[in-house]
Amino acid sequence: MKIYLLNAPFMRNFVRCGRWQGVAARGGTMYYPIWLSYATGVLEAAGYKVRLVDAIARKWNIDDVKEDAKRFDPDLVVVDSNFSCLSNDIDMANQLKATTDAISVLVGPPVSQFAERILADGIDIAARFEFDFTIREITEAIDKGESLKIIKGITYNENGSIINTEDREPIASNELDEIPFVSSVYNNHLNINDYFLNHSLYPMVQIFTGRGCPNRCTFCSWPETLMGRKYRVRSVQNVVDEFEYINNNLPVREIFIEDDAFTLNDNRIVQFCNELNKRQIKISWSCQSRANLSYNTMKIMKAAGCRLLDVGYESGNDQILANIKKGTTVEQLIKFTLDAKKAKLKILADFVIGFPGENEYTAKETMQLIGKIKPDLLQVAVSTPIPGTKFFNWCMKNGYLMTDNLEMSLDDNGFQRCIISYPWLNNKMIEEWVDTILKNYYLNIDYIPIAIKNLMGGDSIYKLKNLIKSARTFFVYMDRDN
Repeated sequence: MKIYLLNAPFMRNFVRCGRWQGVAARGGTMYYPIWLSYATGVLEAAGYKVRLVDAIARKWNIDDVKEDAKRFDPDLVVVDSNFSCLSNDIDMANQLKATTDAISVLVGPPVSQFAERILADGIDIAARFEFDFTIREITEAIDKGESLKIIKGITYNENGSIINTEDREPIASNELDEIPFVSSVYNNHLNINDYFLNHSLYPMVQIFTGRGCPNRCTFCSWPETLMGRKYRVRSVQNVVDEFEYINNNLPVREIFIEDDAFTLNDNRIVQFCNELNKRQIKISWSCQSRANLSYNTMKIMKAAGCRLLDVGYESGNDQILANIKKGTTVEQLIKFTLDAKKAKLKILADFVIGFPGENEYTAKETMQLIGKIKPDLLQVAVSTPIPGTKFFNWCMKNGYLMTDNLEMSLDDNGFQRCIISYPWLNNKMIEEWVDTILKNYYLNIDYIPIAIKNLMGGDSIYKLKNLIKSARTFFVYMDRDN
């Protein structure tokens, strides 16, 4: 059995596997096809021949992909998907199926929500939620001529009837340790230099040390559509083993930890940092974080090589933070930022305009908070309700959703377009507030000392290149309506 896994062609610089809607990143970001890469490792460990192709990173069109797939001659084609490019991804899978006569499988967040629609559009198998082991079991069943009914977490057609097998339990912590290092998959299948995070040192790799998130944020997609709420973790030993592998084998300058809940357990963080120091592994790393880390923990992280925290601040208004069940207050956000700066950790602050309760006054409060905390880097997004989330259901129930088709949430360049409209704050006003806040921060003379500080501390040439690359894409975004 041969399996072809594809991050399909779509728009330039399109991030399909992010935790938000799929978008063309304003800062020039190019994510690894991280979920397909984990599945690739699982399949190869089972002895199957696998080809992982990132058409977006390679700048391939569908004809390039079809030629490549024909040469590989797969038995199974697996295509990743996102809500904002779902029709495109189904079409890509169908074209590959026709070209190779392989069985088609669609994976990714939309599959858990729209499995039957996806089958109606021609896909053979929809693999719902986490799919690493699901794809392996599909491959094994087909290889042995066995029924698919015993496989949990799939939807498929059998003799004209749609079969929904029971949901698969989330992959357990001990099973996560058994999955091959995703960094080794990158090393064998992808070009490390193709991938870029504007908040990471270049080149970099993205990994997970755990999956799932027990926090109750009403807008977050992955806990509802992909990984679930239960947080499961790799052992500290296993994670540090991967750090050591990366340090010894990959020409990268930073590791970015993508877990939604990496900073959930201070004891695990301290154990992790102690193990890094014990083995004298000297490589820069950054991570996702909530704004509730203690100063002491942040000091320990800094001493173990942590450089930056990517933090969901979301809003500068307490009522909005309560409405989205963020579990933080503005006062906590301010204290956390002061502590992070005291610990000499850089901050990428993520904010969103348009959550329940948003109005012009609260948007101004968010802009004022940003001016007060002065993060090293700033992202501001349009609020987009993702199917499966409480935010989506709330917007639908109250008639605030302009369309339930997230493919309409992108403009012609792949940048965010607002698809919610409140009587007191319409979609255009939300978009204008996002742009106003970004301009007010990045195009303000007050940002110059922050930018200079970001370039200091070693690796200045690489950091300057990152800044220039991000700035080019940012100005394309700002000029999109002209």
